[in-house]
Amino acid sequence: MRSELKPPATVIVALLRGINVGGKNMVSMSSLKASFERMGFEDVTTYINSGNIIFKAKEGEARKLERNIERMLSREYKLECKVVVRSFSEIAHLIENLPKNWNGDKHWKYNVIFLRHSIDSGNVLGDLKPKSDIEQVVYCPGALLWSARISAWSRTSIHKLASQKIYQDMTVRNLNTTKKLYELMKKMSEA
Repeated sequence: MRSELKPPATVIVALLRGINVGGKNMVSMSSLKASFERMGFEDVTTYINSGNIIFKAKEGEARKLERNIERMLSREYKLECKVVVRSFSEIAHLIENLPKNWNGDKHWKYNVIFLRHSIDSGNVLGDLKPKSDIEQVVYCPGALLWSARISAWSRTSIHKLASQKIYQDMTVRNLNTTKKLYELMKKMSEA
């Protein structure tokens, strides 16, 4: 009798856009965890209350995972929010390529803007027109790495991004959250 080798599960993070922000789209993380488990994902864990779900999946095709998760959110929670899925290797690549000047200067804010596949291109920078004296934006596959002077926050071009159509295909996490997601995913991948 020959035993079938199963492919290893991939460590994935699903970044839900607009969950539990400003009192809207309120969903408990324990409920989301249970929903992901019912979808057949393993080792499901959540991080903070803003829609970060880490899990292992046999299916590694990101677009398919995004569609399935979005359908579940619509069906179970009546939410029409978009989801960005990244594998551990994609998050590791992002962390390895953070700008050297992202050193935690308390006068600057550091955000990772995760891009959905529909807009994932360095060309997205052309529409943003960052102001080099108060902000810096760097494209890294799958994300924009954006830093800005806190004192000039309201004058940044990225701050005004929320009014643009393209914003619907992005989700933002601060640097600390992004690093913590990486650490959690790394630990899960080593287990």
